[in-house]
Amino acid sequence: MNDIETLYHHTLASPIGDLLLVGDEDALHGVYFQAGPRPTKPRKEWQPSEKPFREVTRQLKAYFTGKLTTFDLPLAPAGTEFQLKVWKTLQTIPYGKTWSYGELARKIRRPAASRAVGAANGQNPIPVIVPCHRVIGADDSLTGFGGGLPIKQKLLALEGALPGGAQVKLF
Repeated sequence: MNDIETLYHHTLASPIGDLLLVGDEDALHGVYFQAGPRPTKPRKEWQPSEKPFREVTRQLKAYFTGKLTTFDLPLAPAGTEFQLKVWKTLQTIPYGKTWSYGELARKIRRPAASRAVGAANGQNPIPVIVPCHRVIGADDSLTGFGGGLPIKQKLLALEGALPGGAQVKLF
């Protein structure tokens, strides 16, 4: 008998647009922006259900209202060993702080790998919770982001981390 894991999905309305949450009963597998350049639609094999995402929803709502600075959720991103290392290290960037791609490369002890780190950062399947938005250019520029630069700007503004001290109205 084929033991296939059931994946569920739920769309959460947020101040940065709808977020498609994907996971199983034990862990979150993905967060996908529905606004921005690359919206993801639920796959046919994913079952609709809010239940597996109750804690994810609670923590995201607290984050967006400024009441939560660190997520504590079981995560199950799928990626290469290198990507998983980068994504795990992203979770150590403190709320309200930013790192450059070079700094992130140094943190994983691959100082010459800033381009590879950038590519792994761009493939992060659990943005916001795994805070890839906190990685910026060495010159403090807001560089690419899967949800689009306006969403990255809003997330950094929420955290008080926009480079140069510039702040924008978030919501």
